[in-house]
Amino acid sequence: MSDKVIGILGATGVVGQQMLQCLEERNYPVKELMPLASARSAGKTLKFLGEDVVVREAKPEAFEGIDIVLGAADDATAKRLLPEAVKRGAVCVDNSHAFRLQDDVPLVIPEINADDVKWHNGIISNPNCATIIALVPLWPLHQAAGMKRLVVSTYQAASGAGMPGLTELEREMGIVAAGGEIGETAPFAYQLAANLIPQIGGFNEEAYTSEEMKLQNEGRKICHLPELLVNCTCVRVPVMRSHSESITVELERPLSPDEARAALAAAPGVCVVDDPAQLRYPMPLETSDQDLIFVGRVRRDLSAPEGVNSLTFFCCGDQIRKGAATNAVQIAELLV
Repeated sequence: MSDKVIGILGATGVVGQQMLQCLEERNYPVKELMPLASARSAGKTLKFLGEDVVVREAKPEAFEGIDIVLGAADDATAKRLLPEAVKRGAVCVDNSHAFRLQDDVPLVIPEINADDVKWHNGIISNPNCATIIALVPLWPLHQAAGMKRLVVSTYQAASGAGMPGLTELEREMGIVAAGGEIGETAPFAYQLAANLIPQIGGFNEEAYTSEEMKLQNEGRKICHLPELLVNCTCVRVPVMRSHSESITVELERPLSPDEARAALAAAPGVCVVDDPAQLRYPMPLETSDQDLIFVGRVRRDLSAPEGVNSLTFFCCGDQIRKGAATNAVQIAELLV
């Protein structure tokens, strides 16, 4: 592997900083690192491989000489700047929603559709965090028995709202413990501490949120299943890090819980934690700060009509790592 000049757009944010750590951990062949951020962050320094690296202002000319850009910025910034990076010869792996559903942009989870990287035109999209956490364990079940329909409830941590979400939940938990007044709750619509908020994103005409539609629309593209049916409810929960999901999957062919566990245990990126007798099952605390999707509570769907093959399971994964930064770095690994 030849060393690459790597740019990180949005390097000072929570996902951008995790990308730095993942590049270090995975020994990515970095010849030079160029952290890019807004003008107000330019001049700050970030640690990479024990050295201080100066943050540069993200503007079109800053992409000159960069081989691969990891995007950790908002949609508007990605739309404005990443095409400029491509014009200057870079390949961009973008974590925003800006390009995910464009026909000419691959949407990639390396454990599922790594070959789609081959047809990129300069931009490769990283899927939504909840989509990644659901599909990594669903894929081996699909390979074993063919998935047709999903009913999913997500329990998404404050980390999904970036650093503002993490700092706000921490602030609210301190105030709740002290019996004080919460006041303004941005970036959340309501108090999150000691509460649940059953809305992430705006509502469409069918009263589904934009976050809920991502699992269907992105899942169809990633898995090459244009007819995949998905009913999803996304809930923000007072957890700092790691998203959890309850998933019922309808399959084309019979698959017992034991067979499902065996398929999951053999799958890349999955850790089976499923021992009810010992009270062992996936939890956000155990899945934070690592890259595997923990899966457990695998059981038969008791509500399935006769002749319908359906299983239910629970999974957890680190939203900042596998749900964002690590998946992007894994895609970048495919490029070298």
